[in-house]
Amino acid sequence: MIIGVTKENFKGERRVALVPASVSALKKLGAEVRVEARAGEASGFLDQSYIDAGATIVTDRTDLIQSSDILLQVRAAVANPEAGQSDLALLKENQILIAQCDPLSDPQKMLELAAKKADIFSLELVPRITRAQSMDVLSSMATIAGYKAVLLAASHSPQMFPMMMTAAGTLTPARVFILGAGVAGLQAIATAKRLGAVVMAYDVRPAVKEQVESLGAKFVEMDLGTAEGQGGYAREMDEEFYRKQRELMLEVIAESDVVITTAAIPGKKAPILVTEEMVQAMPAGGVIVDLAAERGGNCELTKAGEEVEVHDVVILGPLNIPSEIPRHASQMYSNNVTTFLKSLIKDGQVNLDLTDEVLAGTLVTHQGELRHPLCRQLANLPELVESTANAETPAVAEPAPASTPAEASADNQSAEETPPESSSDATEDSSSDDGDTYKLQ
Repeated sequence: MIIGVTKENFKGERRVALVPASVSALKKLGAEVRVEARAGEASGFLDQSYIDAGATIVTDRTDLIQSSDILLQVRAAVANPEAGQSDLALLKENQILIAQCDPLSDPQKMLELAAKKADIFSLELVPRITRAQSMDVLSSMATIAGYKAVLLAASHSPQMFPMMMTAAGTLTPARVFILGAGVAGLQAIATAKRLGAVVMAYDVRPAVKEQVESLGAKFVEMDLGTAEGQGGYAREMDEEFYRKQRELMLEVIAESDVVITTAAIPGKKAPILVTEEMVQAMPAGGVIVDLAAERGGNCELTKAGEEVEVHDVVILGPLNIPSEIPRHASQMYSNNVTTFLKSLIKDGQVNLDLTDEVLAGTLVTHQGELRHPLCRQLANLPELVESTANAETPAVAEPAPASTPAEASADNQSAEETPPESSSDATEDSSSDDGDTYKLQ
C-alpha cells in the first residue's frame, strides 16, 4: 500500500499534509510513504528529513498521484478550486483522497467528483466526539488562527496590550473583545490575556460561559436565547436575532480597542455581526481582525485578503491564517491525519468500516455516490438508506480540541466592565474583576 503526499499548489499555501516525524507511524501500519520533492520546504521540512525518516522522494507529481493508493493533501477539491483541478483529473477508481475539501460550499462539485469513483474523505467533517478529538483538523487550525489573530491585532494597534507602570506614567491595558468562543475564540482569549489585555467575550451558546471565565475573561450575556445547534456548533439564526444582537453589541464595541470575530456557520455565509455604525463608534486607532473573511466576513466592511482603514479603524480580513505559521500547523495537521489513518488501515490494508462514526462522518464520495447526508441535502438529493454519516459538521474558522469542546460560532462582544478612566486599575494577570458576567438587555 502506497501513501502519497503532494506539494500543496493552492496559492499561498505553505503547509504540508505529512511531516517527517509521522512517516514512521505510517510505515508501522504497513505503508510505503512517497513524498513529492520539496513538499515540506515551505514549512521548514527538507526532502532529506523525509528520506531520513524512511520516505521516498518523487519528482514527478503525476506519477506520485497515480501510483498512490491513498493521497494526502491539505487543500483539495472545492478547497482548491483552481490549481487542484489537475490533481482531481488524475484520481482513479477506488483511490482514497484525504484532505480538507470544503464540500459544503459546493456540493454540486462534489457530486461531479463522485463520478470518479474515488473515496474522498473531507477532514472538516470529523464528528465532534471524544474519540475523534485527536483527528479534529478544524480545531487544530482554529487554535493557530486564534493565536495569530491576536498577534496581528497587537502589531497593528497603536498601543501596547498590557498595563505598564513606568517612570513616565501608567499605561492602561488594551480592551479586547472576542466574538465567538469556539476554539479560535478561546485561543484568542488566552493569547490576549497572556499579553496583558483586558478581555471580554461573547458567544450565542451560553454553555461556553464557564470556559470563557476559566481563561480570565469576562463573558458578556445578552438576553437573546440560545443559538446552539447539534454537535456543539452554532446554528443559523434569523435576521431579527442578528439585528437585536447588533444593537446590544454596539455599546461594548464602542469601548473596545480590538475586536476579533470568529463566527461561522457550516456551509453558509458568515453572519454580519459588526456594522459600519459599530466601526464608527470604536476609538480611533481601533483594530478589527475578521477570522471569517473567507466566508464573507463578520464585519460588513471587511475585504477578504486585504487591510483597510475606515473611520480611523484598521480592519484586517486575513485568509488562510494557519499557513502563516506553517511549521506547527503542518505538525498538527500531520498528527490529525496520522491518527485518522490508524482508524482506516488495519493489518496493512484499507478497512473502510462504515459503522465507524469517524470514517462514515468524513466520507463524502464512495463508489460513485455523494454519501455525506448534509452534502446530499445541499445538493437536493434524497437521503441514502442506512447512511451512518454524521449530519452535523464543523464551522468555519473554528473547531475543538480535547480541552475546548465547542466550535467557534457566533457573535460577539467585548467591552470593559470598568469605565475607561479607571482602566488603569486593571492588572496584567487576571484581576479580581475577571470572570464576572457583563449583562446586556
